[in-house]
Amino acid sequence: QVQLVESGGELAQAGGSLRLSCAASGLTFSRYAMGWFRQAPGKERLGKERECVAAISKSGSDTYYTNSVKGRFTISRDNAKNTVYLQMNSLKPEETAVYYCAARTGITTRDYYYTSGSYSYWGQGTQVTVSS
Repeated sequence: QVQLVESGGELAQAGGSLRLSCAASGLTFSRYAMGWFRQAPGKERLGKERECVAAISKSGSDTYYTNSVKGRFTISRDNAKNTVYLQMNSLKPEETAVYYCAARTGITTRDYYYTSGSYSYWGQGTQVTVSS
């Protein structure tokens, strides 16, 4: 049974930093590309897709960032620990959301994926609240 368990979400001040972790089990982690997504409060009810914040290939060699977080967020992974991380710096209040990690098999060592529908497995999410 595949499990993805996020941690690290909490209340932070604007301009502050948080590091999210996602521990995976029940899969061969090194075969999976990973992504971090977020969904702001109320957006689910509006039918809004979760936004891909960052994604990383199964080897860790290639990464993707949505434009709004480039230069502030860093995705990384430790295949020996079956864990993917999201370092978030210079946080903004509008980034308050539930953050989810997701996994899908990577076709090549360099492929990353930023469409929520392409992912097979999801964690339960961790709340990040950024106060102004």
